[in-house]
Amino acid sequence: MHKLEMFFDCSSPWTYLGFESLQQMLGRVKADVLYRPFLVGGVFNAVNPSVYQNRENPVPLKQKYYAKDLKDWARYVGVQIGSPPVFPVNSVKVMRGAFFAEKEGCLVPYARAFFKAYWTDLRDISRPDVITPVVESLGLPVQEFFNAIDSAPYKDRLRANTEELMRRGGFGSPTWFIDGTDMYFGNDRIPLIESALAV
Repeated sequence: MHKLEMFFDCSSPWTYLGFESLQQMLGRVKADVLYRPFLVGGVFNAVNPSVYQNRENPVPLKQKYYAKDLKDWARYVGVQIGSPPVFPVNSVKVMRGAFFAEKEGCLVPYARAFFKAYWTDLRDISRPDVITPVVESLGLPVQEFFNAIDSAPYKDRLRANTEELMRRGGFGSPTWFIDGTDMYFGNDRIPLIESALAV
């Protein structure tokens, strides 16, 4: 069976689409999936600053198409994606928390819940008062969760994943690797990933 790694950050709408597309794909092909939380802002700062330049000086025609493209993909995948009033959002607490959710055996529901909270419900997922009810809804111990994400091991794991992605040639979210070296970027690469996994 092939190994599929997904490096993801809940602050990206394209990653929400890729995450949901992956769940659908796993109903058709089998793979040993490893979810790799990381901080996309750290990657942009280090190796892909053009993202910030494009935000500061957007091309109007491209921006108009971007909005249509995102809406088309959301309809195709079957999720609702709106325009959060806080964007970009600081996702560091949520992404550290993904390691806690993984330890508790609920990483996929956790990620889906925070994708929905931010992109569908348009909540500011940097805020503890927004994070808390989502964590509670998953049956996770809230105080233990916050203690963990403030601890050095959780900070180190998120930093290590972010640095590893860059070492391996990644520059954004979602980034996928099949069997360690075959890299794909973006939600729209799912058909290529599915084809490769079927071999």
